[in-house]
Amino acid sequence: HNRECGKSCRPSCIMLVLLHACAAALQPATAPARTVAAASRAGRPACAAATSDAADRAKAALDAMDADVSAAEAASAAGAAFTNLNAAGPSVFPLAAVVGQEAIKTALLLCGVNPRIGGVVISGSRGTAKSVMARAVHQLLPPIEVFKDSPFNIDPESGEYDSFLKAKIDAGEIDPNALETEVIDPPFVQVPLDVLEDRLLGAVDVEKSVRTGETVFEPGLLARAHRGVLYVDDINLLDESTSNLLLEALSTGYVTVEREGLSVRHPCRPLLIATFNPEEAELREHLMDRIGVCLSADAEPVTGDDRLEAVNRALEFSRNPPEVVQRFDETTESMRTSIIFAREYLKSMKLERAQQKYLCEEAVRAGVQGHRGELFAIEVARANAALAGEERVSSTDLQMGVRLCIAPRGTQISAPPEDDLMQAPPPPPPPMDQEDE
Repeated sequence: HNRECGKSCRPSCIMLVLLHACAAALQPATAPARTVAAASRAGRPACAAATSDAADRAKAALDAMDADVSAAEAASAAGAAFTNLNAAGPSVFPLAAVVGQEAIKTALLLCGVNPRIGGVVISGSRGTAKSVMARAVHQLLPPIEVFKDSPFNIDPESGEYDSFLKAKIDAGEIDPNALETEVIDPPFVQVPLDVLEDRLLGAVDVEKSVRTGETVFEPGLLARAHRGVLYVDDINLLDESTSNLLLEALSTGYVTVEREGLSVRHPCRPLLIATFNPEEAELREHLMDRIGVCLSADAEPVTGDDRLEAVNRALEFSRNPPEVVQRFDETTESMRTSIIFAREYLKSMKLERAQQKYLCEEAVRAGVQGHRGELFAIEVARANAALAGEERVSSTDLQMGVRLCIAPRGTQISAPPEDDLMQAPPPPPPPMDQEDE
């Protein structure tokens, strides 16, 4: 090249060699010899033409690398922590196929109807289907409607918005009624034991902020779990500060992040399902009190026939999962339909003052500290009445609230008490026409 261009362009030749080396490392070279020859015929210095060609190829290679990085970031954002079990992945063992554990299955269904119950925590030894039931109830939840491409799963009919969307609405930039919506499957988010605060609540994405020149907020796991299922396995081993942040967000229904000059607030009302093995470590009473229903998978003894049936179903599912899912498909679809209708009945379901008084008296008898037991019991009674298709709360619904929320708080986590151990609840209120008379 020096012989063709002369010694006067030696700095350019050195630059050309460096650019050719970079382009060769990033992208295969495309006929540099033909480029030099064409430049010579055109009367332009060959070094200038080759330098321009190498620079273009290097720029194209860098753009391709940026595209690959963006694609990898998008795949990572929707990775292991946010799993859509309905769209992909292995088959999930149906909740109807679980042998026994009727109290836990009922509690999960009620929480699917009314997330205000506060979630379910299941204790039990190894191999008692705790995680199986937690994942199975996710299959029963109906799809949800959200604003399109919303990372916070905002409900268009709730009137609750995240900070970014609310700022645009207040500024008049967008009309919430004109925003496009979409129907998606409810999310299933699992919180790992080693999760950090930034990953749980969200934080500023430094790399994207530097690249775009604007502060970019990366939502956390709680944002993705909104209106879906938030699953915490071995919650008794979760870091104390992390568990406090988790339960504080769930009890208030909102997540607030204040850091790096950024203030973000968004709704967070998922269905919390937690499991733990008491042999490894006990669950703090503070955590048990903040969760609505606390039950044990070891409370009810399992007969020999039940154990045999459970083993046979597990073996059949391991050999042919679709066949087992299809066998219980009718029952699963019935559960899913019941939850959909129950959510509509729940909107008009209320308790009379005499019924609330009964729950308070049962809490006093059980020695329950605080008032969360009665509050959660009221929500359980409403959900049980709605799931049964009743027009008003009955005595059976009140007893269910006492079993699931009040009795476990008065003692250790145990099986729900028998009916004869509780006082008779007040009768349901008379129909409206009789009250008018």
